[in-house]
Amino acid sequence: MARAMAFSPLSLFLVSLYLIIILVANGVHSFGEKKTLKVQKLQAKPQLGPQACLLPESRSENGAIVMEMKYRGHCSTTKHDWNRRLQKQLVFDNLRVRWMQNWIRKLVSGSIEDDVSETQVPLTSGIVLQTLNYIVTVGLGSQNMTVIVDTGSDLTWVQCDPCKSCYGQQGPLFNPSKSPSYQSVLCNSTTCQSLLPATGNSETCENNIPTCNYMVNYGDGSYSNGELGMEHLSFGGISVNNFVFGCGKNNKGLFGGTSGLMGLGRSKLSMISQTDSIFGGIFSYCLPTTEDGASGSLVMGNESSSVFKNVTPIVYTRMILNPQLSTFYVLNLTGINVGGVALQASSLSLGKVIIDSGTVITRLAPSVYKALKAEFSKQFSGFPSASGFSILDTCYNLTGNQEVNVPTIRMYFEDNAEMNVDVTGILYMVKEDASQVCLALASLSDEYEMGIIGNYQQRNQRIVYDIKQSKVGFGGEPCGFS
Repeated sequence: MARAMAFSPLSLFLVSLYLIIILVANGVHSFGEKKTLKVQKLQAKPQLGPQACLLPESRSENGAIVMEMKYRGHCSTTKHDWNRRLQKQLVFDNLRVRWMQNWIRKLVSGSIEDDVSETQVPLTSGIVLQTLNYIVTVGLGSQNMTVIVDTGSDLTWVQCDPCKSCYGQQGPLFNPSKSPSYQSVLCNSTTCQSLLPATGNSETCENNIPTCNYMVNYGDGSYSNGELGMEHLSFGGISVNNFVFGCGKNNKGLFGGTSGLMGLGRSKLSMISQTDSIFGGIFSYCLPTTEDGASGSLVMGNESSSVFKNVTPIVYTRMILNPQLSTFYVLNLTGINVGGVALQASSLSLGKVIIDSGTVITRLAPSVYKALKAEFSKQFSGFPSASGFSILDTCYNLTGNQEVNVPTIRMYFEDNAEMNVDVTGILYMVKEDASQVCLALASLSDEYEMGIIGNYQQRNQRIVYDIKQSKVGFGGEPCGFS
């Protein structure tokens, strides 16, 4: 009769260790830091019907104003080819980033010229085709306006009636002639002279017309121009008198049916600067996913966590102050971790990046992206590869998979601040049937361009901007408005 063989705990441990070494030596890896992603969460589809386009709400809470943020892509009254919209989003996002890098080079070199074909301030990205943008509703005079939120722009503007040429908007245009509180800004005023840092274009004054005209242009050829005006701005029960905004009379672009844009940049004409006496230069947001019914929040004022729902502590990093890039929020990226593995890339020591709610896909220096791509591909193995699309070059065929385990991605900033990218912000669905799903980050053209952290990677994060203290904070938060 055969005799049973017994193993001591130590011998079992040594055998297990030996097997692990053999597996690793043969290219088989096991990593602990992964998150489970339900593939259907990436399959965003527009809601149709009357409930799809309910206006975002706002409220006052503990000394702050909380505005509901919604993903604009679901608000649609017609059926679209969703695959085509997702794909075109990447094309337009790339155009915007390429132009944005050119604009940064001009600012740094000091070679800004008042030329509308080249000096175009980056107001929005991802506003085209109603995809991957976030909106809030505010009161302008006696009318409600639904606007796209963008930290990469300064001037707030809406379409105005009468309009020489306007894009399709859901709801009525703002009519200044019907508002007794509306005032035109005069051409020789200091407010009018603030247009250059806010828009990249100087004020224009037509003959015999005393009003101040503005013009803003986008990298994809879209634009807005009209007159600068002042009006009562209201949201969450508060009112801002003499709020300066652009009253657009000639606007072009697919702005998703919104009224216009809210600028959350740092110049004198931005909403943050104009409401500084009320909110102290502090705002934060939590960008929701693209799931049906998802909402987030834009909080004005109150740095305390009493109105936040963050599940991890908010940790701050300092803003990098650069007078030449004063509009943007620039941070120092010090490291990236993929699935528990720290990347080794020389450019991380020079990792100045812009955090921007207008850009969709995060852009990294080529050496950094190369290292991230290699580590992610090593850990996210076992799936058929798919062809790349546009700026995304690392793609997979996930057809038939209900769930996949995705390596975590963590970004580290100066002062030990950390942003743990939500699992819904790591992969991008190019085709609805999951036959082409790509790593949702991309490379810049060269090492000297400035990195950008896009809104796709900012999902389900409470991101706090404190202008007075020159700091930005990060904390994980399942976004919601209730």
